[in-house]
Amino acid sequence: MNTFMPSILLSIFLLTACATNPVTGERELSLVSEKQELAIGAQQYAPMRQSQGGDYNVDPALTAYVSEIGQRLAKVSDRKLPYEFKVLNNSIPNAWALPGGKIVINRGLLTELHSEAELAAVLGHEIVHAAARHSAHNMSRGMLLQAAVVGATLATQQKGYANAAQLGSNIGAKLLSQRFSRDAERQADYYGMLYMSRAGYNPQAAVSLQQTFVKLSQGHRQDWLQGMFASHPPSPERVRNNLVRLQELPAGGEMGIQRFLNKTAHLRKSKPAYDAYDNAQKSLKKGDVKRAQHLVKRAIRLEPKEAHFYAFLGDLQKKSHRNTQALKSYNHATSLNPNFFYYYLQRGKLEQQIRKNQNTEADFKRSVTLLPTADAYYGLGSIARKANRMNEAKQYFAKVAQSPTPLGKTAYGDLVDLDLPTNPNKYLALKLGSLPDGRAAIQIQNPTPRAIQNIMLTVRFINTNGQVQQVNKRVHGRLEAGKSAVLPLGFGALTQQQLSGLKVSVARANVAVQ
Repeated sequence: MNTFMPSILLSIFLLTACATNPVTGERELSLVSEKQELAIGAQQYAPMRQSQGGDYNVDPALTAYVSEIGQRLAKVSDRKLPYEFKVLNNSIPNAWALPGGKIVINRGLLTELHSEAELAAVLGHEIVHAAARHSAHNMSRGMLLQAAVVGATLATQQKGYANAAQLGSNIGAKLLSQRFSRDAERQADYYGMLYMSRAGYNPQAAVSLQQTFVKLSQGHRQDWLQGMFASHPPSPERVRNNLVRLQELPAGGEMGIQRFLNKTAHLRKSKPAYDAYDNAQKSLKKGDVKRAQHLVKRAIRLEPKEAHFYAFLGDLQKKSHRNTQALKSYNHATSLNPNFFYYYLQRGKLEQQIRKNQNTEADFKRSVTLLPTADAYYGLGSIARKANRMNEAKQYFAKVAQSPTPLGKTAYGDLVDLDLPTNPNKYLALKLGSLPDGRAAIQIQNPTPRAIQNIMLTVRFINTNGQVQQVNKRVHGRLEAGKSAVLPLGFGALTQQQLSGLKVSVARANVAVQ
């Protein structure tokens, strides 16, 4: 009977977990409520933009223009949401939508478009993804897979450092890395063209845009393959579907070619500057610092208002140990754009390196406010530790220890140094068992990166008189990092019932002196 209970409960749950697609009117599986959907979009929108280059702020009028077109389309959509539209400072041709109507288009895609109608085609497509709850549907499918195996996993879960130190999932990044289904892409094309027509744009632009995308995909341009085509793969089928859809819609509508060219004039004029910047980054990856510096200085001459260029120049100057010049470059970047995490992070790391600490903590704190990173939290932890603010330092190191990176391992070692003496049970894993001859024993595991010594265990048990009794057991010598040891408890052979009545904890332990 118990074997079938999870399946029965899951079936009942699925019967009650359906909702109506606001765009198509069809009933679909939905394990994510609208409230959750809106919360995810609101929470993830800013950090996802930060992690992909930040907002494009050199030409604020361009973002206002894109938002105007987006809101014009949103007004005729089938679902009212708190829609937002931003331009990202990213050269990769791409656009994406988070749940709740949080939409972006990259600078790199805008320079590839030719009309306002093509821009409307892109934004209309993304609006449908948000309105039709496509991301929420992807999340529901993932949750369903988790629910299907929950009965098996519950029996095998164990506490320990491996679970505690896993980095919390970045929902936004996972959503953007998932491809929409073919049906979702068809819906976004189909209804996106309808929204274009309702808003007064010529849906022919959606057809020609898809035709262009197919040609570009066949050319295997790397920037497109890792951008728009990674999440929205074009195909001749989509072109054919759009042609059929075009015949169903009223003919004509705005193309807005000249208006688009006027509004994007500064962006298109500055494209050579961003090309030089992108090539400078490629040169640095190849180890050619001199050429990278030449290219980024050219980018600055062509577009002196772009903060990214100065921050990259600062990175190059820092790499060449010209710290004074690097600091000036980071200062200039923050003055041009005070709302991007990377400039504060890099300036803080440089200040910490050259022991110019009066603004370091403020820079790290400003950086994590914009985008939490392991580097900034580690910097804050180091500052707090040096100032003898140990509880604060432990909190910062604990955040970094969740990162599955070399820095995460370093931070975990720092956390062990500070916290193990007062909380040894958090760091040593204990497992009761029996030796081959039946005697009770305990296995002590040290999953930390530090050798540990002076380990004292407390064993509580019920004696023959029915009273709770406690004894201490000392583990002699050092328990090396990643190693385990077995300690007989001195109780002789115990039954399984008696063994289950034992309670063992770590009373004391210290990090071994290196």
